[in-house]
This record gives sequence, C-alpha cells and structure tokens, in this order.
Amino acid sequence: MLIRLLFIALGVVSTPFAAHAATANIDVRGPDGKPLAGAVVMIDTPKKPAAPIRFTWGTAMSQRNIQFDPHVLIVPIGSTVTFPNFDKVRHHVYSFSKAKKFDLKLYGKDDTRSVLFDHAGAVALGCNIHDQMSAFILVVETPFAVQTDVNGHATIAGVPAGGATVRIWHPSIRAKDNVLAQPATIAATGFTNTYTIRGR
Repeated sequence: MLIRLLFIALGVVSTPFAAHAATANIDVRGPDGKPLAGAVVMIDTPKKPAAPIRFTWGTAMSQRNIQFDPHVLIVPIGSTVTFPNFDKVRHHVYSFSKAKKFDLKLYGKDDTRSVLFDHAGAVALGCNIHDQMSAFILVVETPFAVQTDVNGHATIAGVPAGGATVRIWHPSIRAKDNVLAQPATIAATGFTNTYTIRGR
C-alpha cells in the first residue's frame, strides 16, 4: 500500500495498456521510391482496447461538386456511414465490393442515405450517373489506422508494445486485396519503418 501511494504521488501510475504503448512512425514509398500519399496504414495487435473504436473524422461520405468527399474514408467495423448529397444533381451511389455490396437509388440535393458496414475490407464506391466519381471506404477492426500524408508519412500513437502486423492498403498495390502485410515488433520506445510497395 505504501509503495502504491508513493507511485501515485510521483504521478507514474497508469493503466497497463498505456504503460506499454508506443508511437509508430511509418513511411510509405511507391514503386518509384517517391512518397505515397493516401495509403491507409493499419496496425493489428493481439491487445485490443476495451472501448469501441472511434476515429475523429466521423463516418460521412459526402457528394459535393460531383465528387465523393473524402476520397478515402476509414471507419470501424459495424459503422453506419451516411451519404449526404450536397450537389444540385441527383446521385446513385453503389458498390460491388465483396466487403459490402449496396445500391442507393437516385436521390437529390440535401437528402441523405445510410449504409451499415459490417465486414472488414475495402469498399470501392461509384455513381451510376457520374462515371468520374470514385472513392473508397476502408472498414477496419483496429483503432490503429490512418492515411499517409502528402509526404507518405503516418504517425499512430498508443500502439501496444509487442508483436503486431503492419498492413498497408492502396488501390495501386499489386497484391491480394491491394494490401501489403508484414509482421512487426513494436518496441516500448517506438517503431519506425519505411515500406516500399509493388505497384501496377
């Protein structure tokens, strides 16, 4: 008891999960060696947080200026994604992806449809009216997922130390389901690595 009180006084008591969490810094390069922006980096670990997975960017895939916004949306498995239409024209959003097949018949400005995404994987979107519209929804089972920035860099904090699998998704990756997967060991002091993909 005395030792525990001493640790509390020093401010060093924390949850077991946080005590062994680290920051992962990952760079992704394309086949040409240049930074690959917009790749989705996912880290799967055997240690799962008890709380439901949530991301700060929400679960909306808008249609705006005859485009999907954002181009890539990462959502936790079991999410209901909304599809608000802010355009003056009607859209017909669909997907034939095995992770989620759906068909939202024509709907107009300021109207919204929603779809439950209950299987992990990449879901390619299209519009039956506007062929140039395309986007992706990445349905994930890990809270450790983020897109690379314009420099091909991703930072993920709070990753449990220990064995893990780093997966990288991008539509240009020449691999099953467009995913590169490699085992990794997350050290308590952090993890840094660069991955170069094989592209089309």
